[in-house]
Amino acid sequence: MAHTFDELVEMQKAADEAHGQVLDLRDTYGRPTATPWSPRQTEAYETAWQGWRNLAGGVQAAITAHAEEEDKPRFDVEAAVRTKARHPEPAEA
Repeated sequence: MAHTFDELVEMQKAADEAHGQVLDLRDTYGRPTATPWSPRQTEAYETAWQGWRNLAGGVQAAITAHAEEEDKPRFDVEAAVRTKARHPEPAEA
């Protein structure tokens, strides 16, 4: 399924948010090698990590398909998507 550039940006934002949740859990729980995690903490982290991986994989595949469809270098499409997702232009007043 082909995605528009704006859809790719939204997918990247979702993947970035999921990654942030993974990092927040790791910061909250500490490194598992330093302080062993409870089974509940491990499950929460693994669920968040897998969710992030699924979203990240989906956006990567969609970027590849979009680049091929638009006959553009994949790297350029990915860079533009990440830039737009992470540094949106301010709304006009």
